[in-house]
This record gives sequence, C-alpha cells and structure tokens, in this order.
Amino acid sequence: MDLSALTAISPVDGRYRNVTKDLSAYFSEYALIKYRVFVEVEYYIALTKFNIPQLSTLDTTVTQKLQSIYKNFSEADAQAIKDIEKTTNHDVKAVEYFIKQKFDEIGLSEQKEFIHFGLTSQDINNTTIPYTFKLALNEVYYPAIAELIDLLKQYVNDWKDVSMLAHTHGQPASPTRLGKEIQVFVERLEKQLELLKQVPYSAKFGGATGNFNAHHIAYPDHDWKGFGNHFVNEVLGLNRSQFTTQIEHYDNFAAQCDALKRINNIILDLDRDMWTYISMNYFKQKIKAGEIGSSAMPHKVNPIDFENSEGNVGIANALYEHLAAKLPVSRLQRDLTDSTVLRNIGVPVAHTLIAIKSTIKGLGKLLLNETALQADLEANWAVVAEAIQTILRRDGYPNPYEALKELTRTNTGVNAQTIAGFVDTLDVSESTKQELKNITPGNYTGI
Repeated sequence: MDLSALTAISPVDGRYRNVTKDLSAYFSEYALIKYRVFVEVEYYIALTKFNIPQLSTLDTTVTQKLQSIYKNFSEADAQAIKDIEKTTNHDVKAVEYFIKQKFDEIGLSEQKEFIHFGLTSQDINNTTIPYTFKLALNEVYYPAIAELIDLLKQYVNDWKDVSMLAHTHGQPASPTRLGKEIQVFVERLEKQLELLKQVPYSAKFGGATGNFNAHHIAYPDHDWKGFGNHFVNEVLGLNRSQFTTQIEHYDNFAAQCDALKRINNIILDLDRDMWTYISMNYFKQKIKAGEIGSSAMPHKVNPIDFENSEGNVGIANALYEHLAAKLPVSRLQRDLTDSTVLRNIGVPVAHTLIAIKSTIKGLGKLLLNETALQADLEANWAVVAEAIQTILRRDGYPNPYEALKELTRTNTGVNAQTIAGFVDTLDVSESTKQELKNITPGNYTGI
C-alpha cells in the first residue's frame, strides 16, 4: 500500500494528520534534510567572513544563490539527497555531496572542499535538531498552548461569580468559585511555560570530539572557539555548549522534555477535573447533530475529548521521559544510540499537540449547569461548620470545633434549619448569631 493517512502506522500521521500536519515542517525526514542543508550553507557563508586565505567574502548575488539552496528546498531535492545516501550509506555526507553539486551550478567548484570543512556529522545534527525544535515550539506549540490558556481565561471571567461546592478526598469541602478553580490551571500553565522558555536551546559545534582539532590544525592562528560561538549563538540563534564530546550532552534538551511533561501533567489534571465535573452534572455538553455518543446507548454524550487528551498526554509523557533519561547518557566520546532516538522527538510533540487541541475542543463543548451546582451546595450545609467554628474561635467561645463536630459529623442530614437551630442555642450576642445565620454554602467562598 502507498503511504497515506489511511495506511500510516502511527495515528500521528494517520487519524490525527489534520491536527499534526504543521509539525511536518520541523520533524519530518524532509525537514531534517532541509535544515541540515541550511546549517551547512550558513556555515560555509560564515567561513567566508572569517579571514580564511582561500576564501573571499561573497557578494550579495552569490550569497543569495547559496541561501536559495535551502530557501527553495523541495521534496525533489530531499529525494535527490536520499538517492545519494543509497551510495554513501551516510545521511549527512549525502547532504554534503548534494551541496557540492549546487556549488558546481553556482560556479563555486573551487570552494567545494570548504563545505563541511573540519566538521563531523554531529556538528550538523546537533545544531539542526535544536534549531527545528525551537522553530516547532515557537511556531506551533506555543500558539496552541496560548489558545488553551486564553480559553481558560475567558472561563475564569465568565464563571468568576459562580459558587461551587469544593471536594477534597472526594468529599464535600469548603465552597469555592468556579472561575477561581479554572484560574488555578491558568497560573500553573503560565508558570511552567515561563520555566520552559528559560531553558537554552543548546547545540554542539566543535569537530570530531569537540576540540576543533581539524580546524585548529589547518588554521592554528584563528579563534575557532569564538567562531563557533558566533555561528551557533548569533547566526543560528542557539546556545553553544562550550565543552562537549562528539555530541551535545543534551542536558538542556532533557530539561525541556521534563518541562513539557510537567505542562502536560497540568493539562491531564485539567482533563480529569473537567471529566469529573461533567460526571457530577456540573456541566452539560453541546450536542452536535448527527454525532453518536454510544453505539448502544442513544442517550449518551460522552466527554471523549478530555479522554482523548488524557490518552495522548500519557503517550507523550512516556516518550519525553525516555528522551530525558536516555539522551544525556552516551558511552565515552559518543555512541550511536542518540541518533535513532533523536529522530523521534517530533512524536511526543505531536501527541502533545493532539492533547492540547482535544482539551480545547472539550472545553468548547461545555454548558454550565448552575442548577446542579446550586443544588449540590444546598445539599451540603455541613460545609459552613468551618465558618461558624472559626467565628466562635474569634470570639473566645469554648470548644467550638468540638461543638460543630458533634453537629455535623453524623449520618443524619444537615440543612439550613439545622444550622439555624444550632446557632440559636449558642451563648453569644444577637449580632454574632445574625452574622452566623447569614453564612450559606453559596456565599462562604473566600477571596
């Protein structure tokens, strides 16, 4: 079978292709090849500005022709490199040979040996991959998570005055406001995003074992460390690791994976809370004509979007955990285990994107059922006991906690009349009695 959304093995490229397709520009085989070409070309251009005797500064026309190699890079170009790889059996060397062909077309044949000069393949891979990872987060992930946060902020405002019974340990607890409970997730997401954005996109660039051996032996009077820092930090916009083996040590990439996992866990927590509120009838869901909730039970409208998100968070986080644990570990100056693992970094990002979009879709279906919220508050007058005993503590009343415990910690019902009757028995001032009687589950919601 030909590869299509119907024949793809992974649902990332199959069932959820419409959700994840934007990530192909950063994590596909085509993208990896394209941005390898980008790094190689920009490296050559940087060399021409570094006082290499055999290289002269390029004029604008030639620079534009060189940059057009990656700016106009096509699938046909990527296939041409894959065809070269059939002979070289080395993916980065195939890129080098492809660019050499382009140099012949441009009229730079005499300069071809300065393509990939002094480098090892990991100088290309360990700049290309953090570069595309950065692009993907900036252009796809951050806008998606911002859309989710913006929707949550809208609900914070819409529901800021909606009283709701809280539940701790699954039991009725001091009432809260629905908008505030949503704000909890907003703050958590924003704080963790802030931490994620502080982690540098680290890159390795220093030759076969990180020491610029080949560069230094050819041009010992040149400041290759300064060149590498400028190229990686200024030209590519990454952060060059100063001391490496043949490969980047991936510690900061592991930190990014851990940060993405924490953000996903917050989304998972939100999914489960929304799912539970729906099961408690605090929310109903918008009904779309033609949709089926259950193949057997016609009445059902299932919270499938939150469930879908939860499942995809689980897959994403399992992969983030593996990436964070595996990539920083490599035998001596390198082994090849990072190579195949790195090719999968787009997969957890894709499952993360599916999760975010599913949560957004689920949130968009919510219909607040204030009647159910009010009924639950009215059925749980025992929660005002905390308020009453606190005021009694304030006024020096003896053993207020124990008195309220006797009243409320029973299997009989506690309601407004029960509370009012108890207040009438207290040896306190009339003003304090009125203060206590004004407390209800609906207004005892704090700040």
